[in-house]
Amino acid sequence: MGQQFKELSNKHIDFIGNQQIYFVGTAAESGHVNLSPKGGDSLRVIDANTIAWQNLTGSGNESAAHVLLNPRMTIMFCAFEGSPLILRAYGQARVLHRNDSEWEKYITLFPESVASRQIFILDISLVQSSCGTSVPYFNYESDRDTLAKWSENKGKEGIEAYWAKKNQRSIDDFDSEILERSGIAIDS
Repeated sequence: MGQQFKELSNKHIDFIGNQQIYFVGTAAESGHVNLSPKGGDSLRVIDANTIAWQNLTGSGNESAAHVLLNPRMTIMFCAFEGSPLILRAYGQARVLHRNDSEWEKYITLFPESVASRQIFILDISLVQSSCGTSVPYFNYESDRDTLAKWSENKGKEGIEAYWAKKNQRSIDDFDSEILERSGIAIDS
């Protein structure tokens, strides 16, 4: 059944590279736990102990607010086709915004998007596999293009206005630091 590892093996990295969806879990010390599905070309395994993923603009900004308060993060992958497997990477994460010194090092790893909001770096402390035999089969059809079209129509200024309106605070009223760390002036 389940096994634990100190780092990702080559087999784990190959499995991750074949997944179309992954799930990110974060939580502060209080408030709601957040679990977000992610897709598209938004995740990179940097090495056996490091994963980077690009967070595109969305309706909430829970992961950023949580990581600032409590850096725990879990990323989960599960097989919806082929041999069953659930793979979780546990660790401490940090969030990068476009004015942070490491932003340029990582943003070039991902397709360019006006919707790029943050990049998360997960320093892995534990990898756990489990059987996944109860996960149903699903067929991948394609990525959705709705977010890409929406963000392209908004443009840079529209995205920044959206961040100011919708992405500064979490649902538990925690700060995400998106405006300050992205160099966006706040109108008083």
